[in-house]
Amino acid sequence: MTVDDPFAHLHDEDYAAAFSRGWAGADTLFDPAGRTGTSLDGEWTLTLDPYDEGLRQRWFELDDDPPERWTVPRDYDPAGGDRVPVPSCWNLLKPEWKHYEGAVWYARHFDHSGATPERRFILHFGAANYAARVFLNGRFVGAHRGGSTPFSLDATNALRPGANRLMVHVENRRRDDRVPMSHFDWFNYGGLHRGVTLFEFPQAHIRRFRIAWHDGAIRVVADCGGTSPRLRIPELGIDAILDGGRGVFAATPEFWSPDRPKLYDIELSLGPDICRERVGFRDVRVDGTRILLNGAPIRLKGACVHEDDVATGRCSDAADIARRLAHVKELGGNFLRLSHYPHDPRVARMADEAGVLLWAEIPVYWAIDFANAETYADAENQLRELIARDINRASVILWGVGNENADTDLRLSFMSRLAATAKRDDPTRLVSAACLVNRREFRIEDRLADALDVIGLNEYFGWYEPDIRDLKRLLANSTPDKPVIVSETGADAVAGLRANDGRLFTEDKQARFYADQVAALRGCDYVQGLAAWLLYDFRSERRQTRFQRGWNRKGLIAEDKATRKLAFGALRDAWRDW
Repeated sequence: MTVDDPFAHLHDEDYAAAFSRGWAGADTLFDPAGRTGTSLDGEWTLTLDPYDEGLRQRWFELDDDPPERWTVPRDYDPAGGDRVPVPSCWNLLKPEWKHYEGAVWYARHFDHSGATPERRFILHFGAANYAARVFLNGRFVGAHRGGSTPFSLDATNALRPGANRLMVHVENRRRDDRVPMSHFDWFNYGGLHRGVTLFEFPQAHIRRFRIAWHDGAIRVVADCGGTSPRLRIPELGIDAILDGGRGVFAATPEFWSPDRPKLYDIELSLGPDICRERVGFRDVRVDGTRILLNGAPIRLKGACVHEDDVATGRCSDAADIARRLAHVKELGGNFLRLSHYPHDPRVARMADEAGVLLWAEIPVYWAIDFANAETYADAENQLRELIARDINRASVILWGVGNENADTDLRLSFMSRLAATAKRDDPTRLVSAACLVNRREFRIEDRLADALDVIGLNEYFGWYEPDIRDLKRLLANSTPDKPVIVSETGADAVAGLRANDGRLFTEDKQARFYADQVAALRGCDYVQGLAAWLLYDFRSERRQTRFQRGWNRKGLIAEDKATRKLAFGALRDAWRDW
């Protein structure tokens, strides 16, 4: 694969090899914090391409002539596609597209003054599910895989004065070598489901930076080509030049916490290039089986949440995110697990402001191709992109590297390396995974635990395993040497379905389930958190009983995000004294 001959004969089996030869990834990611770019959101055209004819026929090289000016027939007409919004998920735009899994071509025009030798121009994509190839004015400018993390591409050499045509080939096929693989428990939305922005910079600029309280000081590292930018934190009296982009400051900030989410205005500048952030400083660590926030024990109480909406799918807006944060606080909680992939970056920014702690994770979910080196490269890149994106968010305290993966030698190697990557890229946070249990000995035990700071326990005693007394037996049999979070537990309920006879799928059964869960956990000193599965009902086509009909009904709130089930109040009441 070269820029001069992009994907001319690219077939599905070549994706992995192409990625290893230079798809965009964490090392090229640009942080847009505090910068104002040109939004390319809005109306685009979309053309379905289920057989990838656009790659074979090189649609990206076609001119914009209307059909009446063609001298030979074509199979693609950019202006003839369906007009769609970006960001969006194509599955919800037309009924016949609901279950489409394959390739599409997005296209739009925008005006620009053109590039100059003194300026750089970066195209930044919030996310595209799953693989994306980007062409500007017929030139290939880069590609990316991983459906939930951002990517940045240098568009300087492809821009031209006047009208520019941007085309993005996006495809979302479920495949066994992807992350997640072909079998998972949520809806496979496709599309450019987060924003697209064009940024302009001087040649010398700040690509990204990280700032944190670590080992008793504020530590700053800026990626700006070895130059020395200026850091200002007015409220702390810091105004300094970072020699080579690095600095350590013996300041005494007020620590960020859920009770008082204190944030500081940060400015990092290099000539005319200025990054502005609002950052909280806090310390999170483990001490035996306790989780300490700013030196004090904390118990995490909250819920898991999927990024799903009846009308917009995986697309979020500020009002939707604010509602999630408000609901978990109304529940009496302080914590959200962002299941099972990186969520919109505004979630962590708004959680910083609201004082909600977050577990953020990548979709190493169920059975991954743990033997495949390219699958590992994909997973590691998604993890590093997530860390790079949210590195300055005080609310994020846990990186999740996987969910419910059987304890095999290949899985142990795969996920231990991911945990080591998270610790290398970010030593200021904890690493976890949602683990299974040793069924032979009936105890919390997973070889991966040695690589983790916190053990996640997914358990459904009282639901899939009907006897809640087995949870008490499991807890009594277990002697972990580090904290455990119940990272999932829950029961399905159809909103409005009532019965007091223990019948499945009723609100009453779900409410009793949570009361029993908290009663069983109470007094277990190594369990330091519970994330209810889950906050809202969400789409999952693998669930097709008369009660589900394509939805996971374990939400404490129905899919309308307004109708609270009995379990919402039952859980809030149960853990008031836990």
